Amino acid sequence: MNNDTLWLVRLGLDHNLFTLAQATNVRQTLGDSAELMDFAQKLIDDAIVQDIEGLEKIAGLALGKGAKGPPADDPFTEETSAKPAATAGKLVAPSPQFPFETVGTMSDDQVAAGMRKLLKDCARFGASDLHLSTGARPFIRKNRALANISECVLKAPDALRLNVALMAGHQRNIFLEKKDYDYALALSGSDRYRVNLMFHKNGAAGAYRMVPDQVRTLEELGFTKHHETLMKMLSYHNGLILITGPVGSGKTTTLASMVGHLNETRTDHIITVEDPIEVVQPARGCNVTQREVGPHTKSFFTALKGALREDPDVIVIGELRDLETIEMAISASETGHLVIGTMHTSDAATTLNRMLDVFPPSQQTQIRASVAESLRGIVCQRLLPATDGRLALACEILVSNTAIQNLIREGKSAGLRNTMETGVKEGMCLMDNVVFGLWQENRISAEVAQANITNRVLKNKIS
Repeated sequence: MNNDTLWLVRLGLDHNLFTLAQATNVRQTLGDSAELMDFAQKLIDDAIVQDIEGLEKIAGLALGKGAKGPPADDPFTEETSAKPAATAGKLVAPSPQFPFETVGTMSDDQVAAGMRKLLKDCARFGASDLHLSTGARPFIRKNRALANISECVLKAPDALRLNVALMAGHQRNIFLEKKDYDYALALSGSDRYRVNLMFHKNGAAGAYRMVPDQVRTLEELGFTKHHETLMKMLSYHNGLILITGPVGSGKTTTLASMVGHLNETRTDHIITVEDPIEVVQPARGCNVTQREVGPHTKSFFTALKGALREDPDVIVIGELRDLETIEMAISASETGHLVIGTMHTSDAATTLNRMLDVFPPSQQTQIRASVAESLRGIVCQRLLPATDGRLALACEILVSNTAIQNLIREGKSAGLRNTMETGVKEGMCLMDNVVFGLWQENRISAEVAQANITNRVLKNKIS
């Protein structure tokens, strides 16, 4: 294809105007000799691009860049490059590589192409996160363990160039002004990343979270023993379900799996509010409306307030982080909607305390009664290092029943643990018991088990 059309595709992918699959379909329709304007018009005619103004801007940029030569990397060949090599009967991707020492001598296009390849290599390698920070060696996180991918300590100018290389102009301006920026980066339909950029005492830094390209089922995530319990929670058409856990515990993945299940099994309207959108949920049985805080709405609270007037059946909240959002979520769950949200808490009792304690004393009685009535269940989860080098899922599940509802109304969260122990037949389980079970099955080591169990009796049984 000619240079300016290749640049149109390259810039369109970088700005998330369309996916590689969509661009490939247009190319197959128009042929390799398609001119830039014909290609752009086809994107509009086929309703692939809605942001016409944005497309016009990148078309102008593509004309200028095309006069100087083609992109550093052909966007149409990305998906076929860097195939993993077979070793010992398994597919093993090579360790991510990047010439960090030469960033200062690279052009902007070369840095952008290098960053695209680095991110894809990290994803293929099985890393969950990539970190590029001024004054530190580039490193990744894989199976919760950190590993350096270069011995080069990043200088401030190099770290800044790497972290802004794939940003649009307006995104770069916001980041440089506010010194913090969150966004979702889509290199293609199957390569998505959640990005957090910030400045610290040495300079710019970026954290890149790899987003799974497919929505996995709850059984595939490790909820096999608890599948029936979770299916019962998701069978309700109203109420509140909470997914909780520390950072990096897989809450977003579990949330996406639940939404995927509802999308496959119902014919409802699902509205999600996320910051940013990570897992894209194409409409299947349900109509799915995904909104991102920032580009699409001012805040979680604003989006939730509007959602109640947008005829939803299911409302998904990326994070319950403040009083207004929590209050609106509880209200929505009481008015005939199924609400699913996440919180950064470690167990069921802490989750309830965190959610209820944000309200002033004058509202406590009313809120406790509302939560007792609307709560369907709480799923607390952790990802623990497994003996096979991977990760093992440990979870604590609270299922709302009459006893649980009474404890919530009376504010007796200390009694939740005993009630959950006696509620095993209803699908409840405690984190300590699940972790102990993983040790008995030799899925985690004794050291990992002891570090994640608080019950002294169970700790003493581990040797």
